[in-house]
Amino acid sequence: MHPYRSVLFVPAHKPEWVTKAIASGADAVVLDLEDSVPGDRKAEARGLVADTVGRVREAGHEAGLFVRPNALDTGLAGVDLETAVCPGLTGLFVPKVRDRDDVLRWETLVDWFELRNGAGTGAGTDPGLELIVPVEMVEAIQNCREIAGASPRVGAMIGPTAEHADIARAVGYRWSREGTETLYLRSRVVLACREYGLHALTGLWEDLSDLDGLKAFADYGLQLGFRGQIAIHPSHVATINEVFSPTAEEIEFREGLVAAFEEAAARGDGAVRYRGIHIDKAHADTAREWLAHARRVTGRA
Repeated sequence: MHPYRSVLFVPAHKPEWVTKAIASGADAVVLDLEDSVPGDRKAEARGLVADTVGRVREAGHEAGLFVRPNALDTGLAGVDLETAVCPGLTGLFVPKVRDRDDVLRWETLVDWFELRNGAGTGAGTDPGLELIVPVEMVEAIQNCREIAGASPRVGAMIGPTAEHADIARAVGYRWSREGTETLYLRSRVVLACREYGLHALTGLWEDLSDLDGLKAFADYGLQLGFRGQIAIHPSHVATINEVFSPTAEEIEFREGLVAAFEEAAARGDGAVRYRGIHIDKAHADTAREWLAHARRVTGRA
């Protein structure tokens, strides 16, 4: 999956909001059919998805476009996908996943509607429509490793952090700005993502007006190993993108590190001093991996 820095939610029954979402600079937009859509407007919302996706693609926008359908146990997942899976769609944000079996159930539905509706390529090693899986259930936390490896369609997982959402109710923690109460939960998700090569996203920051708090929260997620974040308001996108974007100084430092090690290796030295620090092959390998990610984020890959 592309290393989206910001993934912004928009209620699918308000397609005019998508224009603002794209203008905010969001790397990916999720058209929501689940929690943000009232029950009596869900049919209307799912009927608008294909037109919204088509309009965005016709305008030449390349942002990732995802749909969050209703959960499997609502009985609405199939009818959501029947209408919402369409050409131009990037993937699905699948809610309330508990275990590997839930992933396989989603995969079976996507296999059918992708083929039927002409969405995704599925060619070669391309898995077609990708799945973003939020870890928002206690069972999902316990099973996050098997969820990560359940299907090649799984491209990203989300570490749980919210103050008022499903995971807070499920676990029963008391939220704090520092996020220590979810450190263990998020760490498990990061490790599962790293093991299976998935994109690790951290959960949302709910306070719409506290941009300083958002920046500190996003930066802590970056320290833990997350590489992007969920957002529920366009005003948060710029801050999130800033935090999860490599700086010119960071790129220059790591490029210099790799060059210094390669020069040392050519002389027959396995280690060298670089800007006051000891570096060896492990440092160079880490820098190369970081630079590969940075190139994908900046579009230089």
